[in-house]
Amino acid sequence: MNAKKRILILTADAGFGHRSAANAVATALEEAYPDQCQVEISNPLDDRRTPFFLRDSQSDYDTIIRNAPELYRFGYDASDSTVPNAILESALAVLLYEVIRDELSRFRPDAIITTYPLYQAPLDAVFTIRNFQIPLLTVVTDLATVHRVWFHNAAGLCLAPTPEVCDLALKYELPAEKVILTGLPVSTEILRERRDRTTLRQSLGWDPHLPTLLAVGSRRVDNLLETLDVINHFGSPLQVAVVAGRDAELYAQLRAVDWHVPAHIYEYAANVPTMMRAADLLICKAGGLIVTEALASGLPMILIDALPGQETGNAEYVTANGAGVLALTPLEVLRTLSHWLMHDQRELRQAAQNARAVGKPEAAYTIARLAWDAAQKGPSPSAESRATGRLTLIDLLTRFHVDWQENLLAPGKKKP
Repeated sequence: MNAKKRILILTADAGFGHRSAANAVATALEEAYPDQCQVEISNPLDDRRTPFFLRDSQSDYDTIIRNAPELYRFGYDASDSTVPNAILESALAVLLYEVIRDELSRFRPDAIITTYPLYQAPLDAVFTIRNFQIPLLTVVTDLATVHRVWFHNAAGLCLAPTPEVCDLALKYELPAEKVILTGLPVSTEILRERRDRTTLRQSLGWDPHLPTLLAVGSRRVDNLLETLDVINHFGSPLQVAVVAGRDAELYAQLRAVDWHVPAHIYEYAANVPTMMRAADLLICKAGGLIVTEALASGLPMILIDALPGQETGNAEYVTANGAGVLALTPLEVLRTLSHWLMHDQRELRQAAQNARAVGKPEAAYTIARLAWDAAQKGPSPSAESRATGRLTLIDLLTRFHVDWQENLLAPGKKKP
């Protein structure tokens, strides 16, 4: 009997999107190849040897972009050019080399998927030093505004969520044969859910006949309470479902509201994809994960918050494709809601059609198939043309006292 193929998924917890994409692909692999592959998700930034500033960057991410957006934007733009990016990649190769090397030695993958861009340079360093290449698939998790660090030649495939990202990959000189438009992987529940909207609402305890607004928030979302106050006094028949995203303070504030419309309040919900299928429209921030899930569900969006950088690009993508609007004040939300619900919801239905046109609910399965195909090939010797680069890399690692000589066994070989 053939041994199971081993597929390692590398991710991080800066925001929700990287981990969520990893979970979606892992689920799709386990569903499609249940007895044929072993899948593991790993976050190298959590390793105790990872420098503290990289490890803490996951928890500090929201704080930085919320409290110092100009500083975040400056750092993002300053590093998004050729020379600074090259310096960044060299630094990452040094800082994460041992952690990545030992992770590969431990799991011995036949293929690697990364949903986080900062691992590509250290992976390339390990491949170069050890003179072999493991098939690497990079899943880009930003929809439009994408840093060049995502586009690294170490990846055998760059899996893009949108045509705009495909164009950027080519602009940054990735070979066209490496770039594939797959969509961004989202929960497989979205594709599997076949019940009609009335049945779904009844199962959730919602009124099956009222126009239904789903709002998803947390402490990361500005203006949510103000927006919901306007909707609460809208004056036309509707109902709201609000998920507080494990924010206990927000949940308590929502529970304290004197609701004039039917309101279903959740501190946390594991079935948000099902809720999306049951709702008529979504109110949220322009995060990559929730935007992609909404598009995959054919759910129009009112985006009430967009952080600088990637989320601004996500909002631009949604509005450019007619799948939603950016409404940063309660008055703008009121205006949009009025237009969408009048004339037999004609504009709302058009926005839903536009969302379905660009959504890719099957993306996780597409990526799973590509990863499975890559795992069939498995690790292979590196090209001889990398010899010069190997000497340069060894010099760099030695200069910074990185022990590059340990665990140099290629996958599949055993210590004597």
